[in-house]
Amino acid sequence: MTWKDLKHPQAGGAELINEEIAKRLARDGHEVILLVASFPDGEAEEIRDGYKVIRLGNRYTVYWHAYRYYKKRLKGWADLVVDEMNTIPFFCKYYVQEKNILFAHQLCREIWFYQMRLPLNFIGYILEPIYLWLLRDRYVIVVSESTKQDFLRYGFSAERISLIPEGVTMKPMENLDEMGKYPQPTVLSLGAIRAMKRTLDQIHAFEIAKKDIPDLQLKIVGSVSDSYGKKVLRRMVSSDYAKDIEYLDFVDEAKKIELMQKSHLILVTSVKEGWGLIVTEANSQGTPAVVYDVDGLRDSVKDRETGLISKENTPMGLSVVITAALHDSREYARLRENAWLWSKSFQLEKTYQSFYDTIEK
Repeated sequence: MTWKDLKHPQAGGAELINEEIAKRLARDGHEVILLVASFPDGEAEEIRDGYKVIRLGNRYTVYWHAYRYYKKRLKGWADLVVDEMNTIPFFCKYYVQEKNILFAHQLCREIWFYQMRLPLNFIGYILEPIYLWLLRDRYVIVVSESTKQDFLRYGFSAERISLIPEGVTMKPMENLDEMGKYPQPTVLSLGAIRAMKRTLDQIHAFEIAKKDIPDLQLKIVGSVSDSYGKKVLRRMVSSDYAKDIEYLDFVDEAKKIELMQKSHLILVTSVKEGWGLIVTEANSQGTPAVVYDVDGLRDSVKDRETGLISKENTPMGLSVVITAALHDSREYARLRENAWLWSKSFQLEKTYQSFYDTIEK
């Protein structure tokens, strides 16, 4: 049970991992059903790569619909129920008769104030530690040490938390000379433009860094769906360096890979991440990341080894690491190679095997 599947308009790295695991479970002879929220034009039921996706309700009602659907049609069917906590858990503990575990890419307490309006943000912020306390007897699977530490802070036992590695579908470059970089130093902002991603911070950091690197370019790639996204679009146009900022909206996988390969750095400034899969993907294409020092990103970036972590989570702090990464060509080459080599270890088959070994245990 999870609120999004990979076809959902807001799908991200968590959904990619979920369905790569589901696909491999089906491949190995297991029956898998995903209960998820529906979305406009989404099919009610779908078979994909051997597993079934059932879409119910919407973002807010899927929890109630999943409960009813389970009671009417799935009670007693499964050997294991996975309650994926993506912002809010499904509270399977209280009504599922089968064994059940939690799966969490990240906890969301800080994110409530970026993604929800009053009073929902305050309600979510206050309730999260309460429902985590109620679920503290569950076994949990997480994808980063940061998320593990979050659960420990909320009273979960270390013996009941299993950490599995992330994996990427993107094939790493054969060699770092496979694709040349843009002629001018270029930083890339890639992903859905939402408040919790803090894209405005990236624009401001670019503007500050450009004073030290006059030919610096910024490419922003991602769909706009709310007022924050529209604010970002207005900020790009009004910038003193508007002619050096390019907005590409949504791009297909081939263009995404090309942008990652040709850009010099990827900027990631999320409030919080489970891991920061976009970092590892960019690394696989020969591009190191400069990031804020937050949960998930401090896991996916080894500071001063595979990328740079800002000492302050501010545009000024980010501009300092952008400038540091691009001013020293030998240091940049070292970061780039280290990031590329490390990315090769993030294989989805390892993610799946670790997940499978954990649920068997």
